[in-house]
Amino acid sequence: LFYTHLLQSCFYGKMLRQNGPAWPLLVPYAPPMEREELFVQKLRQCCVLFDFISDPLSDLKYKEVKRAGLNEMVEYITHNSDVVTESIYPEAVIMFSVNLFRTLPPSSNPTGAEFDPEEDEPTLEAAWPHLQLVYEFFLRFLESPDFQPNIAKKYIDQKFVLSLLELFDSEDPRERDFLKTILHRIYGKFLGLRAYIRRQINNIFYRFIYETEHHNGIAELLEILGSIINGFALPLKEEHKMFLIRVLLPLHKVKSLSVYHPQLAYCVVQFLEKDSSLTEPVIMGLLKFWPKTHSPKEVMFLNELEEILDVIEPSEFVKVQEPLFRQLAKCVSSPHFQVAERALYYWNNEYIMSLISDNAAKILPIMFPALYKNSKSHWNKTIHGLIYNALKLFMEMNQKLFDDCTQQYKAEKQKEKYKLKEREEIWHKIEELARQNPQYMLYSDSSVAVYSMETETPTAEDIQLLKKTVESEASQGLKDLKKDKVLMRRKSELPQDVYTIKALEAHKRAEEYLTANQEAL
Repeated sequence: LFYTHLLQSCFYGKMLRQNGPAWPLLVPYAPPMEREELFVQKLRQCCVLFDFISDPLSDLKYKEVKRAGLNEMVEYITHNSDVVTESIYPEAVIMFSVNLFRTLPPSSNPTGAEFDPEEDEPTLEAAWPHLQLVYEFFLRFLESPDFQPNIAKKYIDQKFVLSLLELFDSEDPRERDFLKTILHRIYGKFLGLRAYIRRQINNIFYRFIYETEHHNGIAELLEILGSIINGFALPLKEEHKMFLIRVLLPLHKVKSLSVYHPQLAYCVVQFLEKDSSLTEPVIMGLLKFWPKTHSPKEVMFLNELEEILDVIEPSEFVKVQEPLFRQLAKCVSSPHFQVAERALYYWNNEYIMSLISDNAAKILPIMFPALYKNSKSHWNKTIHGLIYNALKLFMEMNQKLFDDCTQQYKAEKQKEKYKLKEREEIWHKIEELARQNPQYMLYSDSSVAVYSMETETPTAEDIQLLKKTVESEASQGLKDLKKDKVLMRRKSELPQDVYTIKALEAHKRAEEYLTANQEAL
């Protein structure tokens, strides 16, 4: 704070506000021996902050001086070697901190149940013309061939990282994009900070899951973690396994899952590719958090589950097949056609079909009742075609087992019919006994109708008709199937604000500014 006050109040601050000078250009006018000192002076000059919110038109001349200075330093550090000397490190970190570490304004979007991340447009940072160049400079500073982590670690420490992580809650997606790349570079270059970074990210997730349910940077943090998980050494540490079970799985229950689900699913699959023994707790965790009343979220779960099944080991599949297909049977029976459709698409996946074929004796008895019932009763004709396709595949897989399941289903329905008939007879007996009561006529209601509780039992003709229909309708259903159809919820075209749209379109992703290859973690 003292350093910032000094900059604002004495020589450099007065120089900008009173005289508006621009220091000589670093190249080509400054002599080589004086460039380092001039570079330091420009870094200090850029520590002066301007008001872009309450009075955007104030100090326009001096805002332009700062913008030009930042732009010049970005070019200077990019196209010249041996410019990041030891004296530059503290000045660069201070300039970055003074400009960017700030208290974020309260969210302009609603929180809780009213928050819709696909509808509520972001609030863009008013000072972005300066902040963008500060981010660009710091990225190039980190990526410079002259950059030495051993020197920089005195200035880029835990306190710096914590302040950086707090900025991830910024509503401006352009800022979060830069932050994601910067934090990833710091994680790669500073080995001593890795455990601390992971721990602080965990804390952000815990607060998000169990307290606030509102944070703007979850997708970006998960994207960083996807790269980190990819670099984990085998065997996995217990700490990393606990992160999967206690953090990544509970993230599935948050209302705003759609904002970060692709990144979350990628992280989960990365873990399973590293250690297949985690498959059972992961799938059981997904089934535990399975949505009950939110159909678009259920489609997301089905998407993720298929990604998991694509990498599952057959030995692990056997452990989870029964609870897994009981849930799929419920999805096939869903009145929401996208949920039923997405579940039935599993039968178009060759690897999943090979797993089903190897375990048909367990899976077909679970799936057959749902498939048979909905082949006749589901309201959507597209679902009928997909169900017939699934039944046809089961018939071709094991005709005898299919016939056994058909007969078993018929027997169970017949048994259910007898039970309902017995129940109906018992109620008739109770009614007869009630009629014998002397006060029956005082309390009876002649308008009450008696309804039969009989259920439809498939006849032999029904079964033969099913087989014929499966043969004819399955091929027709496949013709109509659009494999590339997007099943996710249609995203809104908001934001409608023209300035916001233009600003987001003009933003270049942070990776485009980097020339060096990403370090392997």
